[in-house]
Amino acid sequence: MSNKEQILKNLDQAIADYCKLEHNFYAFDAKNPVVRLHEPTFGAEEISASTKQLLSTFVTMGKQVKAFEAQYAGEFGNKYALFNNSGSSANLLAIAALNNHMCENRLNNGDEVIVPALSWSTTVWPLIQCNLVPVFVDCDPLTYNFDLNKLEAAITPKTKAIMLVHVYGNPCDMDSLMALAKKHNLQVIEDSCESMGAYYKGKAVGTFGRVATFSTYFSHHITTLEGGMTVTDDFKLVEIMRMLRAHGWSRETDEHKKYCEQYSDIDPRFIFINLGYNLRATEVQAVMGQIQLPKLKTFVKTRRENCAYYLKEFAKYSEFFDFQKETEGAESSWFGFGFTLKNGCPFKVSDITKFLNARGIETRPIIAGNMSRHPVMKHYEHKVSGTLENSDRIMTHGFAVGCHHAIGAQAREYVAGCFGEFIKQYSKIAA
Repeated sequence: MSNKEQILKNLDQAIADYCKLEHNFYAFDAKNPVVRLHEPTFGAEEISASTKQLLSTFVTMGKQVKAFEAQYAGEFGNKYALFNNSGSSANLLAIAALNNHMCENRLNNGDEVIVPALSWSTTVWPLIQCNLVPVFVDCDPLTYNFDLNKLEAAITPKTKAIMLVHVYGNPCDMDSLMALAKKHNLQVIEDSCESMGAYYKGKAVGTFGRVATFSTYFSHHITTLEGGMTVTDDFKLVEIMRMLRAHGWSRETDEHKKYCEQYSDIDPRFIFINLGYNLRATEVQAVMGQIQLPKLKTFVKTRRENCAYYLKEFAKYSEFFDFQKETEGAESSWFGFGFTLKNGCPFKVSDITKFLNARGIETRPIIAGNMSRHPVMKHYEHKVSGTLENSDRIMTHGFAVGCHHAIGAQAREYVAGCFGEFIKQYSKIAA
């Protein structure tokens, strides 16, 4: 063994020893109970790989990014995957490419795009940033996804696309949604940033629309710390996104040679074909992603087991709560476990979340609630279809707890016990 190999072996061992010693902070401790919304999905293996990539000094976007893209596309059945620096950037790339002058069947300035009111900021911002008009539509109160009847009622001659969200990992009713899109000749964009590893009738989310997006942020199903993926089967569209991701130049495109021949008087390293951003990911993120992705199925399995437990355990409190309902025919990857307080509930969201937080159980709103109600929307053109009462109610009466890979039987039983302790103050059925 060479000196270099021995050093790297020693490094691996040192990292493993350190993680074993220090990374026990997410193990449940009954004496000091904490149940966070998320815990790290990475450990010694990812840290070692990332450290070695840093030691190589090859850190900017290169062959490791390409390898991760191919791995990701192959995992879910997409033709092309484009790794970038966040799920928000993935959305920006998708919308900017569809709005770009090089795009066939493009979205034009002023076109309306239907979005769920129950969503996240950067589902909406790219539409505004690309001079498109978001049209907010209400959700079904149980699945949290589009109410498809309300969606169809929002369609006008100006409507050109639907940007759906598989909320909290729960796939939309894709048979009905795709039929509706076909009926009205609308493009479908899938914001799947919360739903990696989810399936609808055996088909992965992110494989239905023209383009789809995912997130590999720290708190998501797998992580590259920050990161996102945009996927499509449309070669011309992914070529545009390759340009937009890096300054608008051609050198990361598959057709770079064509542009070199066409513009032979310009240095081939810097031929600017399009507008662009700098949304590139790093080699360090990519090697982490390559290790994380094979672990996804195990992570999702645990999430599903935790949510099955919660649904069964909390059924006795159905006089107080509605719970997110899995879409028929779908396998949710359960980004979180959501509650909505029913009409007439004798307590408020602030009452129960304050109680849980005091006992070490973290809570949060469901996504961002109704995005159309946030103050920023006063400054930008948008439309609201209908009253959005379900999204409003989830915003004011909803909250979520974690259901992630690091929650085991003892932790979820503790969560259930704390709910029971709180409900005793109100429930007629409590012991």
